[in-house]
Amino acid sequence: MNKVLIVIGDATELLDTMYPYYRLQEAGFEPVVTAPEKRRYQLVLHEIKPGWTITKEWEGYTLECDVPFSEVNESEYAGIMFSGGRAPEYIRYDKDLVRITKHFFAEGKPIASVCHGVEIPAYADCVRGRRMATVPKCQFDLEVCGGIFVNEPCVIDGNLFSGRTFHDNGAYVGPWIEMLLANQRIS
Repeated sequence: MNKVLIVIGDATELLDTMYPYYRLQEAGFEPVVTAPEKRRYQLVLHEIKPGWTITKEWEGYTLECDVPFSEVNESEYAGIMFSGGRAPEYIRYDKDLVRITKHFFAEGKPIASVCHGVEIPAYADCVRGRRMATVPKCQFDLEVCGGIFVNEPCVIDGNLFSGRTFHDNGAYVGPWIEMLLANQRIS
């Protein structure tokens, strides 16, 4: 099993997505992009501009969905990545995405989450009692669903690896990939 799912939708954060996408390739894994339907998705760049108090969004690259949520056979994948941006807020209600999410938590496979990505496992009732990093504005989403907010660049809770924003990519993605590699050597 060398395939790893990356969950996206329109307005998924570009650096949250592309950094782990290419790191997975470097480590010998096949990143498989999954989204609500098979089509091209618009990624965005999120940043708080100097003098602003809210996030500004710019269009970035686009990314093609390899397999829609409804066609994912989650047993074929070694791990999963929940990317950030605005997409998780909209796609988290998809029944197939909930099914996929619950599988990875139940099976203890390596899971990565960054920024707003927490909204997906939170909605799927998978964060109860789990320590996670997320962007501070999603702290409520995590805590109201029973999770524990930790404001650090890399939070590891068993098989769950999380960061706050793309600024934390260098802290949490590497340890997540190390667990993917370790699991690959075992199987």
